[in-house]
Amino acid sequence: MYTHLQDFEKDLRAQGYDEVHEVHWAPFAEVEPHQHPFAAKAVVIRGEMWLTIGTHTRHLGRGGAFELGPGELHSERYGSEGATYWVARRGPQG
Repeated sequence: MYTHLQDFEKDLRAQGYDEVHEVHWAPFAEVEPHQHPFAAKAVVIRGEMWLTIGTHTRHLGRGGAFELGPGELHSERYGSEGATYWVARRGPQG
């Protein structure tokens, strides 16, 4: 697992990702099904989340990683501590 945002950013930029962000979610936040015009690759660094893609839901805690393709429909919900993750995006920005 990455221990510093700078290491994550260096690695993902080398893989062709355009931008890197640290994202914070409030406790018990829920995000309805949606999609993005870009590919994303992320790692959870604090808290926990449930990511649903299609009919499959994954529980991700610290160190859990996920990838989404452009236009991939997904929803999210966050645990009692909320969550923070680092995400890299590649492709059309939106």
